[in-house]
Amino acid sequence: MYPCRILTRGTQFINIFQKKNYSSEAEIKTSPYKVHKLPSEPSQTSKIAKEEALQMYEYMVAIRRMENLLAQLYTKKLIRGFCHLYDGQEAVCVGIKSMMSDKDDIISSYRAHGWNLVMGNSMHGVIAELIGKATGVSQGKGGSMHTYGKNFYGGNGIVGAHVPLGTGMALQHKYNNTGGISVICFGDGAANQGQVFEAYNMAKLWNLPAYYVVENNLYGMGTSSKRSSANPDYYTRGDYIPGVQADGMDFFSIREATRFCKEYILSGKGPIILEAVTYRYHGHSMSDPGTSYRSRDEIKQKRESSDPIMQFKKKVTAANVCNEEEFNNVDAKVKKELKEAADRASKEPFLDAPALVYDIYAINLEGKIRTVHYDKPLEHKVTGLAVNLK
Repeated sequence: MYPCRILTRGTQFINIFQKKNYSSEAEIKTSPYKVHKLPSEPSQTSKIAKEEALQMYEYMVAIRRMENLLAQLYTKKLIRGFCHLYDGQEAVCVGIKSMMSDKDDIISSYRAHGWNLVMGNSMHGVIAELIGKATGVSQGKGGSMHTYGKNFYGGNGIVGAHVPLGTGMALQHKYNNTGGISVICFGDGAANQGQVFEAYNMAKLWNLPAYYVVENNLYGMGTSSKRSSANPDYYTRGDYIPGVQADGMDFFSIREATRFCKEYILSGKGPIILEAVTYRYHGHSMSDPGTSYRSRDEIKQKRESSDPIMQFKKKVTAANVCNEEEFNNVDAKVKKELKEAADRASKEPFLDAPALVYDIYAINLEGKIRTVHYDKPLEHKVTGLAVNLK
């Protein structure tokens, strides 16, 4: 196993993924894979210990509960603008993060609340950001889309535009010989963007350590992938780049696929594509009810047959790794943390108007910043939020 670690939400690193002498590890079967231009496939079994299993369950439950709360805050008009929820896709970000080291980084599309939590941002910071509070992870200026953290480069709002950026991140790893990889997540809707294929081409020409992850939730906005893509097998769309298709509702499949892909990349063979076939429970955004292009019965069937959290519980319980009481304790812990985070965020202040123009530049060469009040420009300041390039 790679020496990996995951951030405790908003506090400190805990090295639960560094190899330890656990009392026992259970072997759990994964869902099947499909591969493109590869002589082998990821392991069909995955090992996990109780300590790891409870931590992974906690992250998935935290994402699910937080997303449900955000949906409520949106309907109460406490969240304005766009809000793209991640519930149903929890196994993807948690499974990938379980195989990332502190040398690796990730860039994502706007459906990124789950990635915020696994990359170390707190539930309080995410909730505060979405309701526009100054204590949010982007000081209330970023909203649902534009959030960042350690080794986490967003949350990006333009469909597919972050894929070349992530490819540049991978170039940095190769140029500086960091030993890390760049995870570049985008959806099935973005997978048809021309800039994605341009990025694929450069990544393969230079054999960059780029891990392209298509989070295929089957619908690009309101259009089925089968109607929008001549070839909906996204793991094959890199042509000369090999690919793996895995069940994005199965934590263990994503984990082993990521282990396999990371070994491929770090062997110097260049980029690889993972298609994680998953499903979002809410609409494309909160302004989309999500039921005009798919039926309520379809959503219900997905929840009942392949929910990632329920699948995880079922597998680790059957393997005698954890029991129901231990899961219930995690549920209670997350529920308490979420309530405290939401209560705290609701009482905190909005950003003062002059601070809206802070951190536009890391090095300001423009002087005062013009606003709609052309005769009253505002002072620019660099706070701790902006990267200091001096």
